Amino acid sequence: MNDRELGLGRRITRRDFVQGVAVPVGGSLVLPRWTEALGEDTNADAPSTEDYPPLRTGMRGSHAGSFEIGHQLRDQRGWDFSDAIDTGERYDLVIVGGGISGLAAAHFFIKYVGRDSRVLVLDNHDDFGGHAKRNEFHHEGRTLALNGGTLNIESPERYNQPSQQLLQDIGIDLGRFLSDNADSRQMYRRMGLGSAYFFDRETWGIDRLVKNDRGGFTEAFVAKTPLSLAAQQDLLRLNGSDQRDYFSGLTSAEKKVRLAKMSYADFLQDLAKVDPQVLWFYQGTGAGSFVTGSDTLPALFAWEMGQPGFGGLGLEPTPDGMLADLPGGHHGRQRSGGGSVHFPDGNATVTRLMVRWLLPDAVPGSTQEDVATAHVDYGLLDRSGQTARIRLDSTVVRARHTGASGSDAVEVSYVRDGRTHHVRGRHAVMACWNRMIPYLVPELPATQKEALRFGVKAPLVYTSVAIRNWKAFAKLNVSRVSAPTMYHARVRLDEAVSLGDLRHAENPEEPIVLSLTRYPVTPGPPRKVQYRLGREDLLSTSFETYERKIRDQLGRVLGDGGFDPARDIIAISVNRWPHGYSYTYNSLTDPLEWVFTASDERPCVKARQPFGSITIANADAAASPHTDAAILEAHRAVQEIIHRRAMPALG
Repeated sequence: MNDRELGLGRRITRRDFVQGVAVPVGGSLVLPRWTEALGEDTNADAPSTEDYPPLRTGMRGSHAGSFEIGHQLRDQRGWDFSDAIDTGERYDLVIVGGGISGLAAAHFFIKYVGRDSRVLVLDNHDDFGGHAKRNEFHHEGRTLALNGGTLNIESPERYNQPSQQLLQDIGIDLGRFLSDNADSRQMYRRMGLGSAYFFDRETWGIDRLVKNDRGGFTEAFVAKTPLSLAAQQDLLRLNGSDQRDYFSGLTSAEKKVRLAKMSYADFLQDLAKVDPQVLWFYQGTGAGSFVTGSDTLPALFAWEMGQPGFGGLGLEPTPDGMLADLPGGHHGRQRSGGGSVHFPDGNATVTRLMVRWLLPDAVPGSTQEDVATAHVDYGLLDRSGQTARIRLDSTVVRARHTGASGSDAVEVSYVRDGRTHHVRGRHAVMACWNRMIPYLVPELPATQKEALRFGVKAPLVYTSVAIRNWKAFAKLNVSRVSAPTMYHARVRLDEAVSLGDLRHAENPEEPIVLSLTRYPVTPGPPRKVQYRLGREDLLSTSFETYERKIRDQLGRVLGDGGFDPARDIIAISVNRWPHGYSYTYNSLTDPLEWVFTASDERPCVKARQPFGSITIANADAAASPHTDAAILEAHRAVQEIIHRRAMPALG
């Protein structure tokens, strides 16, 4: 399809980015204006995108203005403080980073020290929540929302005690939410909507959508695919009759060591000996958990995740206390839990409730239900005289001990509106990502800096596409489509859940938000190299490219259902996260004891040690991308501060 057929000339809200610099492209940047241009109901009560960050579309996530100062600090290996402004502000605690861990640190500190304390949270983005971002759309008088990052509360039954207590403190009742949505969560299944694979012409010579009615690989399914006969037989064998023991004579423990040092791709090719075409289905195995493909995923992890090929090995269950059950943070999602809880906007519901707990006036309401449509007053986040303050669009460039004691122990410098400012606090929590901390705290010991630099965060993209209706999905009888070799590896309808007045679409005639996921990794190089190359890809790709890829993919995948990308797309938010998931230890490249035990030799343990009045709290400190890991590390960091406050001579 050409650009006109794809709808690239339409006046939707979008921005083009060239080398990270924002350039307005077509249309207005204010939602009511572009909806008016399309003849839509502008919803006069809706805030404009200029004033309300969740409504901003185009390139989100690490948006223009959020990372340039950090890159400049990295490249310069220092900062010029000659014209810095001393704000004169003094705080009990200054927190660097307003994501889940930073907000949790503010919560725990105020809870334990009291509301007469003073806490400042600094963040480089234009919205709070870090990766727990909310994408909000208004269309024909309706509010639509989807997560732009952190997806859900995964395996809540495994949550550590501080995380469970925080959820309770801020008013989250998971049982009530699940009960309220018990019926709606089954809506797609009742409608007969299931999963499908899309075979793209670039890979297979033909575009073909194949419904996977029973969720498994049946003879009826494989017969509809463009796979060769040999590949069809191998796919069926792998998922059914293949019960061979490739390690006959070895104990279960010995087999696991072999699998830990072998990639899943090598397992499938060298041991299961499947046709190369079969690997197409499994090349993204592990992407949702580790942003890695089967070439860098240990075969042991694939077994823990329930992937096929291991039925004849006779492996014994992994004991509790290992892998994902490690204390101090999960290592990933190798072991399935009892289910997950997904709010309509993902864990943005959690961060909005945390901000309400910190700043009740800024987030009106009193329940988890009413926070869904609560209008956050961003003007009240950074108001003088209140216990907590959240200062956005403020990139920290240094945190250092001043040599003084009491309220002036740490000086934190940040850049806002092109000027450098100083604030001081009795303590500081670095709730940003690990690899930036050596630049921000240059006084740290060399060994700790080395540990902080060990992990490389995984890049990924969560794209939200608001569409006028989802009749094409209903006609095709699908709710989610896997497309392993297309630009976005997955396209799905958002989960059918509601929260308060934020109601999910109940029939295909209503507007909805699609979730698309991209994992920018290329098989071949080591995992850390893949992450760095993927990050370069994200930062060098313009929004115009994303938009063209999105429209082309949706038009091809859903075209037989009547979807027209030029007509049906309302708005697009591309949430790029060049530094996304925290690095998790991988037995292909890291020592086995780091993967299987809570070893103090793990870099994350060495990296998170307190440094005077400065402590470290983030998901990286747990080597885990999970929300409860970020909360647990915040709790630990605050406990270290309280210990130092009580016994400064022992700190």
